Amino acid sequence: MERIEKGRGAENDRSGGDDNQGHGHIVTIYVEGTEHRWRKDTISYDEVVTLEVPDYPQHPEVTYSVKYKKGLGNRPEGTLSKGESVKVKDGMRFSVSETGQS
Repeated sequence: MERIEKGRGAENDRSGGDDNQGHGHIVTIYVEGTEHRWRKDTISYDEVVTLEVPDYPQHPEVTYSVKYKKGLGNRPEGTLSKGESVKVKDGMRFSVSETGQS
């Protein structure tokens, strides 16, 4: 996962995967009101959930509802399902809520 830690500067950039689809600059996104700096063009359901629930990868049986708003013009708001991604833009907001066990 490619991100920069919550509310911190670029010196804490956790990026470095070969799957970098970065747009060359960092955008600020908010997950449940917490600021995250993001370097990739897109963010997946799994990445959003992991920003809110860091141990999510160890508990994939728990399902979440992921909603976003303030997105790009053609999809300014919507939901993400497992396996889906959305293009990010600066100021985009995500909400994550547990829906139960899968």
